[in-house]
Amino acid sequence: MTDSVAGDPVRLLKDLIACPSVTPETAGSLDVLNRALSAIGFAVTRLTFDGDGSYPVDNLFAVRGNSGRRLLFAGHTDVVPPGDRALWTDDPFTPHEADGKLYGRGAADMKSGIAAFVAAAAAIPADAGTIMLAITNDEEADAINGTDKLMAWAEAQQHHFDFAIVGEPSSAALLGDSIKIGRRGSFSGLVTVSGTQGHVAYPDRANNPLPVLARVVTALSDTTIDTGTAHFPATNLEVTSIDVGNAVSNVIPASGAIRFNIRYNDLWSPETLADWVHGRIASVDHAGTSVTFTLSGAPSRSFLSPLSDDVETLSSAIAHVTGRRPEFSTGGGTSDARFIAQYGPVVECGLVGPSMHKADEHIALSDLAGLTEIYRAFMNRFFGGAA
Repeated sequence: MTDSVAGDPVRLLKDLIACPSVTPETAGSLDVLNRALSAIGFAVTRLTFDGDGSYPVDNLFAVRGNSGRRLLFAGHTDVVPPGDRALWTDDPFTPHEADGKLYGRGAADMKSGIAAFVAAAAAIPADAGTIMLAITNDEEADAINGTDKLMAWAEAQQHHFDFAIVGEPSSAALLGDSIKIGRRGSFSGLVTVSGTQGHVAYPDRANNPLPVLARVVTALSDTTIDTGTAHFPATNLEVTSIDVGNAVSNVIPASGAIRFNIRYNDLWSPETLADWVHGRIASVDHAGTSVTFTLSGAPSRSFLSPLSDDVETLSSAIAHVTGRRPEFSTGGGTSDARFIAQYGPVVECGLVGPSMHKADEHIALSDLAGLTEIYRAFMNRFFGGAA
Protein backbone atom coordinates (compact mmCIF):
# COMPACT_ATOMS: atom_id res chain seq x y z
CA MET A 1 0.00 0.00 0.00
CA THR A 2 1.34 3.42 -0.90
CA ASP A 3 0.94 6.90 0.52
CA SER A 4 -1.48 7.71 -2.29
CA VAL A 5 -3.89 5.03 -1.01
CA ALA A 6 -3.65 6.36 2.55
CA GLY A 7 -4.44 9.83 1.21
CA ASP A 8 -7.29 8.68 -1.02
CA PRO A 9 -10.45 8.04 1.02
CA VAL A 10 -12.27 6.30 -1.84
CA ARG A 11 -9.52 3.77 -2.49
CA LEU A 12 -8.99 3.15 1.20
CA LEU A 13 -12.73 2.74 1.82
CA LYS A 14 -12.98 0.23 -1.02
CA ASP A 15 -10.10 -1.76 0.45
CA LEU A 16 -11.85 -1.80 3.83
CA ILE A 17 -15.26 -2.76 2.44
CA ALA A 18 -13.65 -5.67 0.58
CA CYS A 19 -12.80 -7.17 4.00
CA PRO A 20 -15.91 -9.04 5.26
CA SER A 21 -15.22 -8.04 8.85
CA VAL A 22 -18.46 -9.17 10.49
CA THR A 23 -17.96 -9.00 14.27
CA PRO A 24 -15.54 -10.23 15.55
CA GLU A 25 -13.71 -11.40 12.40
CA THR A 26 -11.33 -8.70 11.17
CA ALA A 27 -10.96 -10.44 7.77
CA GLY A 28 -7.87 -8.35 7.01
CA SER A 29 -9.45 -4.95 7.72
CA LEU A 30 -6.96 -4.05 10.46
CA ASP A 31 -4.11 -5.15 8.19
CA VAL A 32 -5.35 -2.70 5.54
CA LEU A 33 -5.53 0.07 8.10
CA ASN A 34 -2.18 -0.85 9.61
CA ARG A 35 -0.44 -0.48 6.25
CA ALA A 36 -2.18 2.80 5.45
CA LEU A 37 -1.27 4.37 8.79
CA SER A 38 2.30 3.11 8.76
CA ALA A 39 2.76 4.64 5.31
CA ILE A 40 2.03 8.12 6.69
CA GLY A 41 4.21 7.88 9.77
CA PHE A 42 1.99 6.35 12.46
CA ALA A 43 3.35 3.89 14.99
CA VAL A 44 0.78 1.09 15.12
CA THR A 45 0.12 -1.27 18.02
CA ARG A 46 -2.15 -4.29 17.63
CA LEU A 47 -3.88 -5.61 20.75
CA THR A 48 -6.13 -8.57 21.37
CA PHE A 49 -8.41 -8.61 24.40
CA ASP A 50 -10.52 -11.53 25.57
CA GLY A 51 -12.41 -12.88 28.57
CA ASP A 52 -15.30 -11.47 30.59
CA GLY A 53 -17.74 -13.87 28.98
CA SER A 54 -17.10 -12.67 25.42
CA TYR A 55 -15.07 -13.64 22.38
CA PRO A 56 -11.49 -12.43 21.67
CA VAL A 57 -11.28 -9.15 19.76
CA ASP A 58 -8.45 -7.66 17.71
CA ASN A 59 -7.94 -3.91 18.15
CA LEU A 60 -5.57 -1.28 16.79
CA PHE A 61 -4.04 1.81 18.37
CA ALA A 62 -1.94 4.20 16.30
CA VAL A 63 -0.11 7.40 17.21
CA ARG A 64 1.89 9.99 15.31
CA GLY A 65 3.66 12.82 17.12
CA ASN A 66 4.55 13.31 20.77
CA SER A 67 4.03 17.01 21.40
CA GLY A 68 1.46 19.77 21.09
CA ARG A 69 -2.27 19.26 21.34
CA ARG A 70 -3.51 15.68 21.33
CA LEU A 71 -6.42 14.54 19.17
CA LEU A 72 -7.99 11.09 19.32
CA PHE A 73 -10.09 9.56 16.56
CA ALA A 74 -12.07 6.42 17.36
CA GLY A 75 -14.06 4.02 15.25
CA HIS A 76 -14.74 0.41 14.37
CA THR A 77 -13.97 -1.82 11.42
CA ASP A 78 -16.52 -4.49 12.29
CA VAL A 79 -19.84 -4.58 10.46
CA VAL A 80 -23.20 -6.26 10.93
CA PRO A 81 -23.98 -9.33 8.80
CA PRO A 82 -25.28 -8.55 5.30
CA GLY A 83 -28.50 -10.49 5.86
CA ASP A 84 -30.33 -11.93 2.88
CA ARG A 85 -27.88 -11.44 0.02
CA ALA A 86 -30.74 -11.72 -2.47
CA LEU A 87 -31.78 -8.23 -1.29
CA TRP A 88 -28.45 -6.77 -2.41
CA THR A 89 -27.95 -5.54 -5.95
CA ASP A 90 -24.36 -6.81 -5.86
CA ASP A 91 -22.14 -8.70 -3.45
CA PRO A 92 -22.08 -6.72 -0.17
CA PHE A 93 -18.31 -7.10 0.18
CA THR A 94 -17.45 -6.14 -3.38
CA PRO A 95 -17.46 -2.33 -3.34
CA HIS A 96 -18.93 -0.74 -6.43
CA GLU A 97 -19.81 2.75 -7.60
CA ALA A 98 -23.05 3.79 -9.27
CA ASP A 99 -24.69 7.20 -9.76
CA GLY A 100 -22.23 8.99 -7.51
CA LYS A 101 -22.60 6.49 -4.68
CA LEU A 102 -20.34 3.81 -3.24
CA TYR A 103 -22.05 0.59 -2.17
CA GLY A 104 -20.99 -2.12 0.27
CA ARG A 105 -21.46 -3.33 3.82
CA GLY A 106 -19.76 -0.87 6.15
CA ALA A 107 -19.85 2.00 3.66
CA ALA A 108 -21.92 4.15 6.02
CA ASP A 109 -21.31 2.41 9.34
CA MET A 110 -18.50 3.22 9.61
CA LYS A 111 -15.54 2.38 7.43
CA SER A 112 -16.13 5.66 5.60
CA GLY A 113 -15.40 7.65 8.75
CA ILE A 114 -12.11 5.81 9.20
CA ALA A 115 -11.11 6.27 5.54
CA ALA A 116 -11.94 9.99 5.65
CA PHE A 117 -9.95 10.56 8.83
CA VAL A 118 -6.88 8.67 7.63
CA ALA A 119 -6.94 10.60 4.35
CA ALA A 120 -7.29 13.89 6.23
CA ALA A 121 -4.44 12.97 8.59
CA ALA A 122 -2.25 12.25 5.56
CA ALA A 123 -2.58 15.94 4.63
CA ILE A 124 -1.59 17.22 8.10
CA PRO A 125 2.12 17.89 8.77
CA ALA A 126 3.58 15.22 11.03
CA ASP A 127 4.91 17.87 13.42
CA ALA A 128 1.58 19.71 13.77
CA GLY A 129 0.63 17.86 16.97
CA THR A 130 -0.25 14.41 18.24
CA ILE A 131 -2.86 12.34 16.39
CA MET A 132 -4.09 9.01 17.75
CA LEU A 133 -6.53 6.42 16.45
CA ALA A 134 -8.33 3.83 18.58
CA ILE A 135 -9.97 1.28 16.28
CA THR A 136 -11.86 -1.80 17.43
CA ASN A 137 -13.53 -4.69 15.67
CA ASP A 138 -16.23 -5.12 18.31
CA GLU A 139 -18.71 -2.26 18.30
CA GLU A 140 -21.67 -3.91 16.62
CA ALA A 141 -22.03 -6.81 19.08
CA ASP A 142 -20.84 -7.41 22.67
CA ALA A 143 -18.53 -4.35 22.88
CA ILE A 144 -16.75 -6.01 25.82
CA ASN A 145 -13.24 -6.65 24.49
CA GLY A 146 -13.09 -3.61 22.24
CA THR A 147 -13.02 0.13 22.90
CA ASP A 148 -13.66 -0.17 26.63
CA LYS A 149 -10.47 -2.18 27.20
CA LEU A 150 -8.57 -0.36 24.46
CA MET A 151 -9.13 2.98 26.20
CA ALA A 152 -8.10 1.54 29.56
CA TRP A 153 -4.88 0.31 27.92
CA ALA A 154 -4.29 3.71 26.30
CA GLU A 155 -4.77 5.45 29.64
CA ALA A 156 -2.26 3.11 31.27
CA GLN A 157 0.22 3.93 28.46
CA GLN A 158 -0.26 7.67 29.10
CA HIS A 159 -1.95 8.24 25.76
CA HIS A 160 -4.06 11.12 27.00
CA PHE A 161 -6.09 13.34 24.67
CA ASP A 162 -7.46 16.88 24.67
CA PHE A 163 -10.41 16.11 22.40
CA ALA A 164 -11.83 13.04 20.67
CA ILE A 165 -13.96 12.44 17.59
CA VAL A 166 -15.87 9.24 16.93
CA GLY A 167 -16.52 8.84 13.21
CA GLU A 168 -20.00 7.31 13.50
CA PRO A 169 -22.59 8.51 10.95
CA SER A 170 -23.92 11.44 12.99
CA SER A 171 -25.47 13.51 10.20
CA ALA A 172 -29.25 13.29 9.88
CA ALA A 173 -30.11 14.28 6.30
CA LEU A 174 -27.19 16.37 5.01
CA LEU A 175 -23.47 16.11 5.64
CA GLY A 176 -22.58 18.01 8.79
CA ASP A 177 -26.13 18.98 9.72
CA SER A 178 -25.70 17.38 13.15
CA ILE A 179 -22.96 16.28 15.53
CA LYS A 180 -23.58 14.32 18.69
CA ILE A 181 -22.27 15.97 21.84
CA GLY A 182 -23.60 13.23 24.12
CA ARG A 183 -25.64 10.06 24.22
CA ARG A 184 -28.51 8.80 26.27
CA GLY A 185 -27.92 5.87 28.58
CA SER A 186 -29.43 2.45 28.00
CA PHE A 187 -31.01 0.31 30.72
CA SER A 188 -32.67 -3.05 30.02
CA GLY A 189 -34.68 -5.18 32.40
CA LEU A 190 -36.60 -8.42 32.79
CA VAL A 191 -39.68 -8.68 34.98
CA THR A 192 -41.05 -12.15 35.75
CA VAL A 193 -44.42 -12.78 37.38
CA SER A 194 -44.95 -16.28 38.80
CA GLY A 195 -48.32 -17.76 39.74
CA THR A 196 -49.76 -21.25 39.87
CA GLN A 197 -50.43 -23.31 36.75
CA GLY A 198 -53.81 -24.95 36.37
CA HIS A 199 -56.78 -25.86 34.20
CA VAL A 200 -58.77 -22.92 32.89
CA ALA A 201 -61.99 -24.63 34.01
CA TYR A 202 -60.78 -24.58 37.61
CA PRO A 203 -59.36 -21.10 38.17
CA ASP A 204 -59.84 -21.43 41.93
CA ARG A 205 -57.11 -24.07 41.89
CA ALA A 206 -54.66 -21.87 39.99
CA ASN A 207 -53.33 -18.33 40.13
CA ASN A 208 -53.07 -16.65 36.75
CA PRO A 209 -49.99 -14.41 36.57
CA LEU A 210 -51.03 -12.69 33.36
CA PRO A 211 -53.39 -10.01 34.76
CA VAL A 212 -50.58 -8.97 37.11
CA LEU A 213 -48.14 -9.02 34.21
CA ALA A 214 -50.47 -6.75 32.22
CA ARG A 215 -50.75 -4.33 35.13
CA VAL A 216 -46.96 -4.22 35.44
CA VAL A 217 -46.68 -3.44 31.73
CA THR A 218 -49.17 -0.60 32.15
CA ALA A 219 -47.44 0.73 35.27
CA LEU A 220 -44.10 0.85 33.49
CA SER A 221 -45.11 2.07 30.06
CA ASP A 222 -47.99 4.48 30.77
CA THR A 223 -46.00 6.71 33.12
CA THR A 224 -44.12 9.85 32.11
CA ILE A 225 -40.61 9.37 33.45
CA ASP A 226 -39.45 12.95 32.79
CA THR A 227 -39.88 15.72 30.22
CA GLY A 228 -36.27 16.02 29.09
CA THR A 229 -33.40 18.37 29.88
CA ALA A 230 -31.56 21.17 28.11
CA HIS A 231 -29.63 18.85 25.78
CA PHE A 232 -31.53 15.56 26.07
CA PRO A 233 -35.00 14.42 25.03
CA ALA A 234 -37.38 12.86 27.52
CA THR A 235 -36.48 9.47 28.93
CA ASN A 236 -38.54 6.73 27.28
CA LEU A 237 -39.32 3.15 28.26
CA GLU A 238 -40.30 0.63 25.60
CA VAL A 239 -41.65 -2.83 26.37
CA THR A 240 -39.99 -5.10 23.82
CA SER A 241 -41.52 -8.51 24.57
CA ILE A 242 -44.23 -10.24 26.59
CA ASP A 243 -43.65 -14.00 26.89
CA VAL A 244 -45.64 -16.75 28.59
CA GLY A 245 -44.47 -19.85 26.74
CA ASN A 246 -48.03 -21.13 26.51
CA ALA A 247 -49.19 -22.57 23.20
CA VAL A 248 -52.61 -23.82 24.33
CA SER A 249 -55.84 -22.16 25.42
CA ASN A 250 -56.94 -24.48 28.24
CA VAL A 251 -53.98 -24.07 30.61
CA ILE A 252 -53.35 -21.17 32.93
CA PRO A 253 -49.60 -20.59 32.66
CA ALA A 254 -47.29 -20.77 35.62
CA SER A 255 -45.43 -17.56 34.80
CA GLY A 256 -44.91 -14.79 32.31
CA ALA A 257 -42.17 -12.29 31.63
CA ILE A 258 -41.67 -8.91 30.04
CA ARG A 259 -38.52 -7.34 28.68
CA PHE A 260 -38.06 -3.60 28.37
CA ASN A 261 -35.47 -0.99 27.57
CA ILE A 262 -35.14 2.55 28.89
CA ARG A 263 -33.19 5.20 26.99
CA TYR A 264 -32.51 7.87 29.57
CA ASN A 265 -31.08 11.35 29.93
CA ASP A 266 -28.74 13.01 32.39
CA LEU A 267 -31.36 13.15 35.15
CA TRP A 268 -30.86 9.47 35.82
CA SER A 269 -28.30 6.80 36.63
CA PRO A 270 -28.73 3.01 36.44
CA GLU A 271 -29.13 2.99 40.21
CA THR A 272 -31.90 5.59 40.34
CA LEU A 273 -33.67 3.97 37.41
CA ALA A 274 -33.62 0.61 39.19
CA ASP A 275 -35.26 2.31 42.17
CA TRP A 276 -37.87 3.82 39.86
CA VAL A 277 -38.67 0.43 38.30
CA HIS A 278 -38.97 -1.19 41.72
CA GLY A 279 -41.35 1.59 42.76
CA ARG A 280 -43.58 1.13 39.73
CA ILE A 281 -43.74 -2.63 40.29
CA ALA A 282 -44.56 -2.09 43.97
CA SER A 283 -47.54 0.05 42.94
CA VAL A 284 -49.18 -3.00 41.35
CA ASP A 285 -51.32 -5.32 43.46
CA HIS A 286 -49.81 -8.73 42.90
CA ALA A 287 -51.38 -10.78 45.69
CA GLY A 288 -50.81 -14.48 45.23
CA THR A 289 -48.01 -14.05 42.72
CA SER A 290 -44.32 -13.28 43.02
CA VAL A 291 -42.70 -10.57 40.94
CA THR A 292 -38.95 -10.39 40.29
CA PHE A 293 -36.97 -7.74 38.43
CA THR A 294 -33.44 -8.19 37.11
CA LEU A 295 -31.18 -6.17 34.86
CA SER A 296 -30.67 -7.61 31.40
CA GLY A 297 -27.07 -6.92 30.43
CA ALA A 298 -24.84 -4.13 31.69
CA PRO A 299 -26.46 -0.67 31.53
CA SER A 300 -24.62 2.17 29.83
CA ARG A 301 -24.60 5.62 31.36
CA SER A 302 -25.52 8.84 29.63
CA PHE A 303 -22.84 11.42 28.96
CA LEU A 304 -22.63 15.00 27.77
CA SER A 305 -19.44 16.63 26.54
CA PRO A 306 -18.88 20.28 27.44
CA LEU A 307 -19.63 22.87 24.77
CA SER A 308 -15.97 23.83 24.61
CA ASP A 309 -13.80 25.83 22.24
CA ASP A 310 -12.97 22.56 20.49
CA VAL A 311 -16.65 21.89 19.77
CA GLU A 312 -16.86 25.42 18.38
CA THR A 313 -13.77 24.76 16.26
CA LEU A 314 -15.39 21.63 14.83
CA SER A 315 -18.63 23.50 14.18
CA SER A 316 -16.72 26.25 12.38
CA ALA A 317 -14.86 23.69 10.27
CA ILE A 318 -18.17 22.09 9.27
CA ALA A 319 -19.60 25.50 8.39
CA HIS A 320 -16.46 26.27 6.36
CA VAL A 321 -17.00 23.14 4.26
CA THR A 322 -20.80 22.88 4.06
CA GLY A 323 -21.91 26.48 4.49
CA ARG A 324 -24.06 25.67 7.55
CA ARG A 325 -23.42 25.09 11.22
CA PRO A 326 -24.38 21.75 12.76
CA GLU A 327 -27.07 21.20 15.32
CA PHE A 328 -26.02 19.57 18.59
CA SER A 329 -27.73 16.25 19.22
CA THR A 330 -27.84 13.56 21.90
CA GLY A 331 -30.37 11.33 20.15
CA GLY A 332 -30.06 7.85 18.73
CA GLY A 333 -28.72 4.70 20.29
CA THR A 334 -25.48 4.01 22.07
CA SER A 335 -21.97 4.09 20.61
CA ASP A 336 -18.43 3.49 21.77
CA ALA A 337 -18.23 7.19 22.62
CA ARG A 338 -19.65 6.16 26.01
CA PHE A 339 -16.34 4.46 26.82
CA ILE A 340 -14.21 7.36 25.58
CA ALA A 341 -16.22 9.92 27.57
CA GLN A 342 -14.76 8.44 30.77
CA TYR A 343 -11.35 9.82 29.78
CA GLY A 344 -12.07 13.15 28.09
CA PRO A 345 -14.41 15.22 25.90
CA VAL A 346 -15.76 13.40 22.85
CA VAL A 347 -18.20 14.12 20.03
CA GLU A 348 -19.47 12.08 17.11
CA CYS A 349 -19.02 13.51 13.65
CA GLY A 350 -19.52 11.48 10.50
CA LEU A 351 -21.57 10.90 7.39
CA VAL A 352 -25.30 10.64 6.75
CA GLY A 353 -26.40 7.20 7.89
CA PRO A 354 -29.91 6.23 6.71
CA SER A 355 -28.66 3.19 4.78
CA MET A 356 -26.58 1.72 7.61
CA HIS A 357 -27.41 -1.91 8.47
CA LYS A 358 -29.65 -2.13 5.39
CA ALA A 359 -29.25 -4.03 2.14
CA ASP A 360 -27.42 -1.96 -0.48
CA GLU A 361 -25.76 0.13 2.21
CA HIS A 362 -24.13 3.12 0.54
CA ILE A 363 -22.77 6.64 0.83
CA ALA A 364 -22.53 9.58 -1.54
CA LEU A 365 -18.97 9.95 -2.82
CA SER A 366 -19.33 13.72 -2.52
CA ASP A 367 -20.10 13.28 1.19
CA LEU A 368 -16.97 11.18 1.66
CA ALA A 369 -14.91 13.96 0.09
CA GLY A 370 -16.71 16.54 2.22
CA LEU A 371 -16.12 14.62 5.46
CA THR A 372 -12.43 14.28 4.62
CA GLU A 373 -12.25 18.05 4.14
CA ILE A 374 -14.14 18.65 7.42
CA TYR A 375 -11.64 16.51 9.31
CA ARG A 376 -8.71 18.20 7.59
CA ALA A 377 -10.03 21.71 8.26
CA PHE A 378 -10.73 20.83 11.87
CA MET A 379 -7.28 19.36 12.45
CA ASN A 380 -5.58 22.39 10.95
CA ARG A 381 -7.53 24.67 13.28
CA PHE A 382 -7.21 22.35 16.28
CA PHE A 383 -3.43 22.26 15.90
CA GLY A 384 -3.23 26.00 15.31
CA GLY A 385 -2.80 26.15 11.54
CA ALA A 386 -4.92 27.73 8.83
CA ALA A 387 -8.12 26.11 7.56
